[in-house]
Amino acid sequence: MRPIRILVVDDSVVARRVISDILSEEDDFEVVGTAPNGKIALAKIERLEPDLVTLDIDMPELDGIQTLTAIRSSHPRVRAIMVSNHTKRGAAITVEALFLGASDYVTKAAKSSTRDEARQNLRQQLVPKIRALTIPTGPGVVPAPARGWRTPLRQAAAAAVEVVVIGASTGGPNALTTILETLPAGLPTPVLIVQHLPANFTTFFAERLDTACALEVREAGSGDRIVPGIVSIAPGDTHLEMRSRGGNVEMVTTNGPLVNSCRPAADILFRSAAKTFGPGVLAVILTGMGRDGLDGSREVRAAGGRVIAQDRSTSVVWGMPGQVADAGLAEAILPIDDIGPEIVRRVTAGRE
Repeated sequence: MRPIRILVVDDSVVARRVISDILSEEDDFEVVGTAPNGKIALAKIERLEPDLVTLDIDMPELDGIQTLTAIRSSHPRVRAIMVSNHTKRGAAITVEALFLGASDYVTKAAKSSTRDEARQNLRQQLVPKIRALTIPTGPGVVPAPARGWRTPLRQAAAAAVEVVVIGASTGGPNALTTILETLPAGLPTPVLIVQHLPANFTTFFAERLDTACALEVREAGSGDRIVPGIVSIAPGDTHLEMRSRGGNVEMVTTNGPLVNSCRPAADILFRSAAKTFGPGVLAVILTGMGRDGLDGSREVRAAGGRVIAQDRSTSVVWGMPGQVADAGLAEAILPIDDIGPEIVRRVTAGRE
């Protein structure tokens, strides 16, 4: 297998050197070039044909968003990982980049970090994400049929759906947009979502999703009631759970330990939903690296609930849904375009 060809794009000489050095230490990576701005990067993509580009947000001539838009138009097979700051502006631009087709992002270390800490921070994020995006890995026992498959509704729907919970990671923003665009206003169930994002990012993420669908999308807050027809997003770097209180079900946000190296974690949300709603849970596991959602999906099924997984062909990374599919927990493995209609089908069954 040939090395993964990478182009490093950043207006900082130091950043270009650090990222290039980190990636060059991996035997299966080849840094084929660097560029100080988007204009030069686009010219080098034509000549060097990289598999992936690391893309800084703030650059002269063509910034990260402009460069990303051009890459998606002219070189759709080239993956792009955005390199972002933890600032509000950096968060807002990175979220927009994810919706515009960036495959993933990494965040720079805080300014107070030492040089070694900053380097290690980038290494821990970049290396596994590049491999997940460019090397076919992970589960593969369950095939991804062209049209997907599902259990007949009469067998799967033993109880009415009372809540929809969704877990997503790499590739999630566009997958979630595709799903939410198909859900009608007045959906008779609440929808709660875990998308792996850091603090400061999910406010912009919820606002961006809210503009794309008929349902109202909010960032979840502790003590907020779970209401039908409202989509709630787990806050970045915060777990989202639910609890029954005074005849209502409320959301609870916590800063507990990482689960599967994630916070928020789909496992936490799914497990909480299973305990609260039992067989009334419909869990959906979307594109993403790792295994978050596997244990939670197992608990949903044990409680009598149902699980849908995105198929391999439409996943940016078939890690999370692949784990669930291989474990035999998914009642349906579907292309992303079919998942929204399937949610509506299951939620409205018996309610007509």
